[in-house]
Amino acid sequence: MLRVLAASQSEPPLNTHQLPLPLDDFMSRAKGPRIRRQARVFCNRNLKFSQIAWIGFDMDYTLAIYDQPAMDDLSIRATIDKLIKRGYPEFIKAVPVSTQFPVRGLLIDKRFGHVLKMDRYKHVHKGYHGFRELTKEELRALYHSKKIRPATPRYHWIDTLYALSEVATYAALVDAMEKKGYAVDYAKLFSDIRECIDEAHRDGTILDEVMNNLPHFVHRDPHLAPTLHKLRSAGKKLFLLTNSRAAYTEKMMTYLLGGVMGEYPRWQNFFDVVIVAATKPAFFAERRPLLERDGDTTKPAHLPLERGKVYEGGNIEDVEQALGATGDEVLYVGDHIYGDILRSKKDSAWRTVMIIQELETELAASESCKEDFTALESLDDQREHLEDDLRYYQARIKELTRQIEYATGIRKDGSTRDVAALLVSSGPSSEPRPPTASGAELAADRMRFKRAVERIRAKLRQIDAEATSMERRIDLRFHPYWGSLLKESNEQSSFGKQVDDYACLYTSRVSNFLAYSPQQTFRSPRDVMAHEIGM
Repeated sequence: MLRVLAASQSEPPLNTHQLPLPLDDFMSRAKGPRIRRQARVFCNRNLKFSQIAWIGFDMDYTLAIYDQPAMDDLSIRATIDKLIKRGYPEFIKAVPVSTQFPVRGLLIDKRFGHVLKMDRYKHVHKGYHGFRELTKEELRALYHSKKIRPATPRYHWIDTLYALSEVATYAALVDAMEKKGYAVDYAKLFSDIRECIDEAHRDGTILDEVMNNLPHFVHRDPHLAPTLHKLRSAGKKLFLLTNSRAAYTEKMMTYLLGGVMGEYPRWQNFFDVVIVAATKPAFFAERRPLLERDGDTTKPAHLPLERGKVYEGGNIEDVEQALGATGDEVLYVGDHIYGDILRSKKDSAWRTVMIIQELETELAASESCKEDFTALESLDDQREHLEDDLRYYQARIKELTRQIEYATGIRKDGSTRDVAALLVSSGPSSEPRPPTASGAELAADRMRFKRAVERIRAKLRQIDAEATSMERRIDLRFHPYWGSLLKESNEQSSFGKQVDDYACLYTSRVSNFLAYSPQQTFRSPRDVMAHEIGM
């Protein structure tokens, strides 16, 4: 025994009997089935699920996936009825309103009645007045000379699915009323539309109809309950944090989760804490009291918060204290880029998941454009090579022009120069000495290079036209008016930029997490800068 100890102190013992791992066999196996792209969770910022203690969920457009055309149609009808009651002409009831027109991430210019789409740098690429597409000249005259400031009263940012009906109604009424010869006050029209749709939500015109016919307005996801169960079974604690009122939340959540799984007799059993009427984004910035709902009344809440009870209002500091978790131990899942994602990221260290209901359509369109994307890359390569050639020939023309001046003594402007004097004064740092070729030979070479430049420029114009046509074709596959939701030309759209900046993860629906381990590590792709491309 002593001899073994002595040997271990001098050098580690060798394990001569260790069996080799069957790595060759492992590596040769067929890869397991991958999660289909439309159901994946995408990562902007590395996130370890194992370090998340609490997962919070918004309700509307997050747990509850609404049928968007049905919701838009309901909102538009309610808004038009209330506008007529405010004195708008009766004919607007017959105006066709296209629910296919708007997407998220648009900007309303209330001064001119325009609807705009910007890239990540707030550069306007597309715009409509009513349903008339604005020309590049109109966009340039109005929006390209000064920086746009979306936060000013002139503009209104459309960042929720809930707000799409406002844009559809606005564009349709601007178009119809101007065709009827009305002088439209664009800012007042938009304010009236917003007030009418808010009034329709407050007085129950919209919510009552939704509650009375939930199957028509809401897609019940059969994988939602198993997803929440899987997270709970892995030791995660779940909470609901919604702006919806208690009665509406009760009805909606009962429809989504009530009695779906035997382990959870009531929908409240899925969650450790339930908070309604949270008034986000104020929830993240203001100290509003946390109340306990008792039937139709409320009273101050007391810690610890109890599972099965419903709480109301509150603020992030009190809720973190109640949860016993802070900062990056909390993951919040929501659909509202400002109220759920941006504000929670700016006012706390909560990690975030953005639910983008349109993502499945976006991915399908992207898949269908693969060949066009490859062709565009080829055109970009051709353009780059031609521009290299153009620079070369332009430099040669300049050089030949200088040589011709030396050979003939005549400058381009027609003035003469003293060649003999130049020869005497020229040194290593001066202009080159006159060439041995004649002026006529040099002029012929220069003309040949000029023709090459003309051919290159013609080819570049052809490539630009072909690329523009291809980009338009790609846009139409995504959306007939606005193209991709998350991109604009080669850049991220303004909406895509916000998703990239503030959402740690994003996906099309909550149940996509069912395919992932609760201990999953999500890793963002390597961020490549322009100088690293093609290395």
